[in-house]
Amino acid sequence: MVAATILPLLLAASVAAETIHGVVVFSRHGDRTTKHYNAQQLTRLGASQCFQVGSAYRSRYIDGDSPYRISGISEFDYVSSQIYATAPSQGILMNTATAFLQGLYPPLVGLDAEVASQTLNNGSKSISPLNGYQYVTLQGVVGNSPDTIWIKGDDACPAYTEAADAFEQSTEYQTRLAETRDFYQSFSPVLKSVYDLDSPSDFSYAKAYDIFDLINVARIHNATSPARDVSDDELFQLRTLADSAEFGYNYNRTQPARSIHAQTLGAAVLAQLNKTVTSAGKLKFSLLAGSYDTMLAFFGLTNLTAASPDFFGLPGYASTMAFELFSPDSETSFPTDPNASLRVRFRFKNGTDSSLDSFPLFGEKEDSLPWPEFVNKMQPRAITTTAKWCNACGSKADFCAVNDEKSSAASAPSRGMSNAVAGVIGAMVTLGVIMVVGAVAFVLLRKRARKVAPIEATGPVEKGSLHTSGSHVSSEV
Repeated sequence: MVAATILPLLLAASVAAETIHGVVVFSRHGDRTTKHYNAQQLTRLGASQCFQVGSAYRSRYIDGDSPYRISGISEFDYVSSQIYATAPSQGILMNTATAFLQGLYPPLVGLDAEVASQTLNNGSKSISPLNGYQYVTLQGVVGNSPDTIWIKGDDACPAYTEAADAFEQSTEYQTRLAETRDFYQSFSPVLKSVYDLDSPSDFSYAKAYDIFDLINVARIHNATSPARDVSDDELFQLRTLADSAEFGYNYNRTQPARSIHAQTLGAAVLAQLNKTVTSAGKLKFSLLAGSYDTMLAFFGLTNLTAASPDFFGLPGYASTMAFELFSPDSETSFPTDPNASLRVRFRFKNGTDSSLDSFPLFGEKEDSLPWPEFVNKMQPRAITTTAKWCNACGSKADFCAVNDEKSSAASAPSRGMSNAVAGVIGAMVTLGVIMVVGAVAFVLLRKRARKVAPIEATGPVEKGSLHTSGSHVSSEV
């Protein structure tokens, strides 16, 4: 009994020894309508999932009694200088971020009635509308802005499209296309009501994600759809094949352009963490809402697949990646020597029900790295200026026509690394804001993908892959 009492105390003491100074989160959207018709929307279920995840992050990083609370963060009132949130100006992603932030800083009345009210000079008390609803600032990024690349770096990028299409010429792809032909043909009666799926060639591995998505969404939301007759095993196999297709489109070690969106995201993460460093901890929490394909590309780019084969699979609805900036010791103030004191830890939460687990990046054994080492490993994998992205993509975006290294660096909101960190990474520029070749073995794929993200048949931006005339094209989310 004594030992059982002491162990939790020792564990709590080991947690308390750490001091978290800042967190950067990248979130996928929640449950949505199908992408097939290019009019997808976040559902009520999806919004609830994002709110649930935001609430979980609040419990971990903001609640006053949490051992993981970010040092100095406001527990009740939203403080704009402490929180940064951004998303592309697309309804599904903006709503994803909004719902997450509602969970992160909910209405004040539910937190603390005294904090929620304001006493006026005449003695009366005033409370904001909706029980003290908090208006957390969310930065929207329009599609023709150069800042869109930090979250959706594969958009308007011809080099990405070309590299992704090259996957279709691989032995892996061609083998799966041939060996799964009969399997996909069997779903023709299920999707007969989809007006533009009207030929046998429409039912194949070439549309692996599209077919999975149509059936998965129908099973969740349409009580009269023939998709309700698709068995759990069949749906899981569709998910497994979609896993392999989407990973293939979004990462290949010999074709860096396939993961260009992960390279720009890496720059955004570096920029936001660096803002926490250069502000001596004033920026405490950053949220970026984006697409599942960016997650897949990031899994490959940072070698998370070596940490777990689960990272070959699609992340679940409302999945999040988190980067913790922390000191391994208890600190009452921000470290005076970031190079000596700070570390970065990667965490991943797969959907709404899983825990926020840590995984080692870059094939390392430890789940955290010293801040200078994290910078040195991430920076070569990152595209850190708009001009570099324009050149790497061969993009004809409007901002590329007038862009150069000088202007892109000048427009970046993160104005440079701290002197200490700059000494470690040398000439690092100012950052912008921010499978295996062979036949398909169904059993092996099923064994791996069972751990990835369970099908959320009951109840949440994503950028999937649709195929037209054999080419891989990206829809908005």
